[in-house]
Amino acid sequence: MNYKIIGAMLIILTCGGFGLHLAGVHRRETAALHQLKAALEYMRCQLQFRLAPLPELCRGSAAQTDGCIREFFQALAEELDSQISPDVRCCVAAAMGRVQGLPERTGQMLALLGQSLGQFDLQGQLQSLDNVRLECLRLLETLETDQTQRLRSYRTLGFCAGAALAILFL
Repeated sequence: MNYKIIGAMLIILTCGGFGLHLAGVHRRETAALHQLKAALEYMRCQLQFRLAPLPELCRGSAAQTDGCIREFFQALAEELDSQISPDVRCCVAAAMGRVQGLPERTGQMLALLGQSLGQFDLQGQLQSLDNVRLECLRLLETLETDQTQRLRSYRTLGFCAGAALAILFL
Protein backbone atom coordinates (compact mmCIF):
# COMPACT_ATOMS: atom_id res chain seq x y z
CA MET A 1 0.00 0.00 0.00
CA ASN A 2 2.79 2.43 0.88
CA TYR A 3 4.52 1.80 -2.44
CA LYS A 4 1.37 2.80 -4.30
CA ILE A 5 1.13 6.07 -2.40
CA ILE A 6 4.82 6.83 -2.95
CA GLY A 7 4.43 6.00 -6.66
CA ALA A 8 1.36 8.23 -6.94
CA MET A 9 3.19 11.11 -5.26
CA LEU A 10 6.15 10.69 -7.61
CA ILE A 11 3.84 10.77 -10.64
CA ILE A 12 2.12 13.93 -9.40
CA LEU A 13 5.44 15.61 -8.62
CA THR A 14 6.96 14.63 -11.97
CA CYS A 15 4.04 15.94 -14.01
CA GLY A 16 3.86 19.06 -11.86
CA GLY A 17 7.59 19.55 -12.34
CA PHE A 18 7.10 19.35 -16.09
CA GLY A 19 4.42 22.06 -15.89
CA LEU A 20 6.79 24.22 -13.84
CA HIS A 21 9.53 23.57 -16.40
CA LEU A 22 7.28 24.75 -19.25
CA ALA A 23 6.50 27.94 -17.33
CA GLY A 24 10.22 28.52 -16.72
CA VAL A 25 11.05 28.02 -20.40
CA HIS A 26 8.40 30.57 -21.31
CA ARG A 27 9.80 33.09 -18.81
CA ARG A 28 13.38 32.58 -20.05
CA GLU A 29 12.26 33.05 -23.65
CA THR A 30 10.52 36.31 -22.80
CA ALA A 31 13.49 37.59 -20.81
CA ALA A 32 15.93 36.71 -23.61
CA LEU A 33 13.79 38.50 -26.19
CA HIS A 34 13.68 41.60 -23.98
CA GLN A 35 17.47 41.49 -23.74
CA LEU A 36 17.77 41.09 -27.51
CA LYS A 37 15.46 44.05 -28.07
CA ALA A 38 17.64 46.19 -25.80
CA ALA A 39 20.77 45.04 -27.65
CA LEU A 40 19.23 45.88 -31.01
CA GLU A 41 18.30 49.37 -29.81
CA TYR A 42 21.85 49.88 -28.53
CA MET A 43 23.32 48.68 -31.82
CA ARG A 44 21.09 51.00 -33.79
CA CYS A 45 22.11 54.03 -31.73
CA GLN A 46 25.80 53.16 -31.92
CA LEU A 47 25.66 52.67 -35.67
CA GLN A 48 23.68 55.82 -36.24
CA PHE A 49 25.87 58.14 -34.19
CA ARG A 50 29.32 56.53 -33.98
CA LEU A 51 29.55 54.13 -36.94
CA ALA A 52 31.16 51.60 -34.62
CA PRO A 53 32.82 48.55 -36.23
CA LEU A 54 30.93 45.30 -35.86
CA PRO A 55 33.14 43.56 -33.23
CA GLU A 56 33.09 46.70 -31.08
CA LEU A 57 29.33 46.94 -31.57
CA CYS A 58 28.94 43.35 -30.38
CA ARG A 59 31.13 43.92 -27.31
CA GLY A 60 29.07 47.00 -26.42
CA SER A 61 25.85 45.04 -26.85
CA ALA A 62 27.23 42.33 -24.57
CA ALA A 63 27.98 44.96 -21.93
CA GLN A 64 24.39 46.22 -22.14
CA THR A 65 22.71 42.82 -21.76
CA ASP A 66 22.57 39.77 -19.47
CA GLY A 67 22.37 36.01 -19.70
CA CYS A 68 22.50 34.08 -22.93
CA ILE A 69 22.28 37.23 -25.06
CA ARG A 70 25.42 38.58 -23.39
CA GLU A 71 27.18 35.27 -24.03
CA PHE A 72 26.06 35.34 -27.66
CA PHE A 73 27.35 38.84 -28.35
CA GLN A 74 30.65 38.10 -26.58
CA ALA A 75 31.07 34.95 -28.67
CA LEU A 76 30.12 36.84 -31.84
CA ALA A 77 32.71 39.55 -31.13
CA GLU A 78 35.36 36.84 -30.65
CA GLU A 79 34.31 35.10 -33.87
CA LEU A 80 34.45 38.37 -35.80
CA ASP A 81 37.87 39.23 -34.33
CA SER A 82 39.33 35.83 -35.20
CA GLN A 83 38.03 36.08 -38.81
CA ILE A 84 37.95 32.31 -39.26
CA SER A 85 34.47 32.28 -40.82
CA PRO A 86 34.04 33.78 -44.30
CA ASP A 87 31.09 36.05 -43.46
CA VAL A 88 29.00 37.40 -40.60
CA ARG A 89 26.27 34.80 -41.10
CA CYS A 90 28.75 32.00 -40.42
CA CYS A 91 30.12 33.89 -37.41
CA VAL A 92 26.58 34.22 -36.02
CA ALA A 93 25.97 30.49 -36.50
CA ALA A 94 29.26 29.67 -34.76
CA ALA A 95 28.48 32.03 -31.88
CA MET A 96 25.02 30.52 -31.48
CA GLY A 97 26.61 27.08 -31.28
CA ARG A 98 28.84 28.23 -28.43
CA VAL A 99 25.95 29.50 -26.28
CA GLN A 100 24.23 26.98 -24.02
CA GLY A 101 20.56 27.39 -23.17
CA LEU A 102 19.63 29.75 -25.98
CA PRO A 103 15.81 29.75 -26.28
CA GLU A 104 14.43 28.56 -29.63
CA ARG A 105 12.62 31.71 -30.75
CA THR A 106 15.47 33.91 -29.61
CA GLY A 107 17.80 31.79 -31.71
CA GLN A 108 15.53 32.37 -34.69
CA MET A 109 15.72 36.13 -34.14
CA LEU A 110 19.52 35.95 -33.86
CA ALA A 111 19.71 33.96 -37.09
CA LEU A 112 17.57 36.62 -38.75
CA LEU A 113 19.96 39.25 -37.42
CA GLY A 114 22.91 37.29 -38.80
CA GLN A 115 21.44 37.36 -42.29
CA SER A 116 21.66 41.14 -42.43
CA LEU A 117 24.58 42.17 -40.20
CA GLY A 118 27.44 43.61 -42.19
CA GLN A 119 25.62 43.21 -45.52
CA PHE A 120 24.41 46.74 -46.24
CA ASP A 121 25.39 50.40 -46.08
CA LEU A 122 24.46 52.46 -43.02
CA GLN A 123 20.83 53.09 -44.00
CA GLY A 124 20.30 49.48 -45.02
CA GLN A 125 21.90 48.28 -41.81
CA LEU A 126 19.68 50.55 -39.69
CA GLN A 127 16.62 49.34 -41.60
CA SER A 128 17.54 45.69 -41.12
CA LEU A 129 18.10 46.25 -37.38
CA ASP A 130 14.67 47.89 -37.21
CA ASN A 131 13.12 44.94 -39.04
CA VAL A 132 14.62 42.43 -36.61
CA ARG A 133 13.60 44.62 -33.66
CA LEU A 134 10.01 44.85 -34.95
CA GLU A 135 9.87 41.08 -35.44
CA CYS A 136 11.21 40.67 -31.90
CA LEU A 137 8.53 43.05 -30.59
CA ARG A 138 5.83 41.13 -32.45
CA LEU A 139 7.04 37.87 -30.94
CA LEU A 140 7.21 39.43 -27.47
CA GLU A 141 3.66 40.71 -27.80
CA THR A 142 2.51 37.22 -28.71
CA LEU A 143 4.34 35.65 -25.78
CA GLU A 144 3.21 38.26 -23.25
CA THR A 145 -0.47 38.16 -24.20
CA ASP A 146 -2.20 36.61 -21.17
CA GLN A 147 1.20 35.46 -19.90
CA THR A 148 0.18 35.23 -16.24
CA GLN A 149 -2.84 33.09 -17.04
CA ARG A 150 -0.86 30.91 -19.45
CA LEU A 151 1.90 30.24 -16.91
CA ARG A 152 -0.65 29.42 -14.22
CA SER A 153 -2.33 27.04 -16.68
CA TYR A 154 0.97 25.26 -17.41
CA ARG A 155 1.56 24.68 -13.72
CA THR A 156 -2.02 23.67 -12.97
CA LEU A 157 -2.29 21.31 -15.93
CA GLY A 158 0.96 19.64 -14.95
CA PHE A 159 -0.23 18.85 -11.45
CA CYS A 160 -3.74 17.89 -12.62
CA ALA A 161 -2.34 15.53 -15.26
CA GLY A 162 -0.17 13.97 -12.58
CA ALA A 163 -3.14 13.53 -10.29
CA ALA A 164 -5.19 11.98 -13.10
CA LEU A 165 -2.43 9.52 -13.92
CA ALA A 166 -2.01 8.64 -10.26
CA ILE A 167 -5.73 7.93 -9.96
CA LEU A 168 -5.65 5.76 -13.07
CA PHE A 169 -2.72 3.72 -11.78
CA LEU A 170 -4.15 3.26 -8.30
